[in-house]
Amino acid sequence: MAKVCSSNAFVRLGRPRQILLFWIAIAFLAAGGLAHSQEAQDLSERPVPILTGSAGYFTNVTAGENALTPVVMPVILVPIGERWLVETRGNFSAEFERPEGGGAYGGKVEKNLDYLQLDFIANPHLTVTAGRFLTPFGIYNERLYPIWIRDLQVTPLIFPIATGSSDGVMLRGGFPVSSSVNLNYATYFSTASTVTAFESDRTIGGRVGFFFPRPRIEIGTSWQKLLQDERRQSEGFHFAWQPPPIPLNLRFEYARGHSGSGYWVEGAYRFSQVQTWNSVMRRTEFVGRMQQFFAGEGDVSTNSDSEYHLPHSNVQQPDFGLNYYIKDGLKASASYGRWLGKHNYNVWSFGIAYRFAIPLGRSESQ
Repeated sequence: MAKVCSSNAFVRLGRPRQILLFWIAIAFLAAGGLAHSQEAQDLSERPVPILTGSAGYFTNVTAGENALTPVVMPVILVPIGERWLVETRGNFSAEFERPEGGGAYGGKVEKNLDYLQLDFIANPHLTVTAGRFLTPFGIYNERLYPIWIRDLQVTPLIFPIATGSSDGVMLRGGFPVSSSVNLNYATYFSTASTVTAFESDRTIGGRVGFFFPRPRIEIGTSWQKLLQDERRQSEGFHFAWQPPPIPLNLRFEYARGHSGSGYWVEGAYRFSQVQTWNSVMRRTEFVGRMQQFFAGEGDVSTNSDSEYHLPHSNVQQPDFGLNYYIKDGLKASASYGRWLGKHNYNVWSFGIAYRFAIPLGRSESQ
């Protein structure tokens, strides 16, 4: 067994891993100290299982080829007592295309298990997760991927870098560093698996973010090390800002892996503050995104979902879109992008997304 207390061994880990371990150590020390000062909270209602998620239907036109894409992403949450939670999400999608010779649209339905995990809330600053979970790399995979949440239905070019799902153990949480800064963290170990619906690589990694509540800014970094094959390493950086006075979301993400690197920067402005009698304008959101990918020396890799893959060469793509919020839980979206690489072509997307939440029981007072 390796002696983890050796200072020389710690140096050999490399600077990115030193930084990760440093922040994890701070997280545990602060979480332990703050947990003792946290008073127990009385719950007046007992939580019940919930079926939630989103469903949508989209028409995607890429380089003149039309595809009909229905998507259903159900999520089931099952609380067990006050500290345990089972949560899972499935992903059922398809791309129905018309044959070259004409005829009816056809295709197969893809079924994926995004996560199936058991969470233990150790204290207000630490949650222990075991099972299959979303890999905490960057911000898009965990926070923006569901079709109801994402501002543009077209995923970023760098999405497959160090993302997808992992099978193993994860520690995550957050705590205030000072009155003006909050820290959030996630660290995990994933084992190699070839079991159908549970495919994953053997990796270790984590993410650390700093959130400044007053200006509503978050800055963070991610890191991942593959512990098999060529043992490649990936790094990432993210930035998010919601200016308090206006309904604007600004996001930036950069990722670098064995197969290449790239970034995307996105802004979404909702016209809810526009003083006009026309309610259509107040329900409309404008989105713009610029992104680039720079191909690396390694082979193009994919994540656990074969629908997503990295470009084979340098690419840039500007995107513009509109979202119209018909009512709470229902929105229509449309976007246009231009793929600029070895071959240039248009990327269109039109569709509708619906968010649902259904209690699977009745809450009772304790």
